[in-house]
Amino acid sequence: MLRLSKSKVIAAALLAAVAFCLAAFSRPAVARAYSSSAASAIVIECVGGRVMYEKNADERRPIASTTKIVTAITVIENVSDLEKEVEIPDEAVGVEGSSVYLEKGEKLRYIDLLYGLMLRSGNDCAVALACAVSGSTEDFCTLMNMTARKAGARFSHFANPHGLPDDDHYSTARDLALISAYAMKNEMFAKIVGTKKYDGCPYADRGYNRSMTNKNKMLSLFDGATGIKTGYTKKAGRCLVSSAEREGVSLVCVVLDCGPMFEESCALMEEAFAKLGEKG
Repeated sequence: MLRLSKSKVIAAALLAAVAFCLAAFSRPAVARAYSSSAASAIVIECVGGRVMYEKNADERRPIASTTKIVTAITVIENVSDLEKEVEIPDEAVGVEGSSVYLEKGEKLRYIDLLYGLMLRSGNDCAVALACAVSGSTEDFCTLMNMTARKAGARFSHFANPHGLPDDDHYSTARDLALISAYAMKNEMFAKIVGTKKYDGCPYADRGYNRSMTNKNKMLSLFDGATGIKTGYTKKAGRCLVSSAEREGVSLVCVVLDCGPMFEESCALMEEAFAKLGEKG
């Protein structure tokens, strides 16, 4: 029986250890896919709708002020002249939540109200626009639901133009992504949601204009960001629909009930663009 000396045994053990380490470090690194903490989330390509990431994407949820994406595109598609002035009705004054503090009887253009709706998330702007287009928020919601269906949304129902809590008002991450991709094809919509600051909306009898800064921090945080809309209620949590374009490729990202909504949206879209780059 062949016996190895102690030194030879140690040398063999060292060679085996070195071989193991070399094999381990020579393996290609496997990137761990990012997982969102959102209750529901999705990332899609705007053209073609290819899904790059999803989590509970078909779960019905309250969506807070991301509702206003539907409100805005519905107004734009149903008003031929956005420069036309609208008289602010009593229903639009003192609406709870986010506001640009409209005053009864003041006259503002549709376009001014749209900027107030999408940059400052004005619930009063939502009601004013709905009443101006359809005569009432109820009739306007009929148009909103028609717009959603036209965009491909099948599991949503809109009961108001602003997104305040209502048991009959809901959508899904997938539906919101489809609606947003549809809306971003409209040049005026894309221009509004991509604007960081708007100073064209006057106050009544004050001699100066309202200054509106976009609440969507993605426009400054993410390279290539193009929009779209934030939202929050206690019931819905923090919600964000964002969009970005790089090298001719456009993405829409939706996160619903997500605490770090900006950070997670950045991570999800960064990973999606990286995957698309790998596929070349």
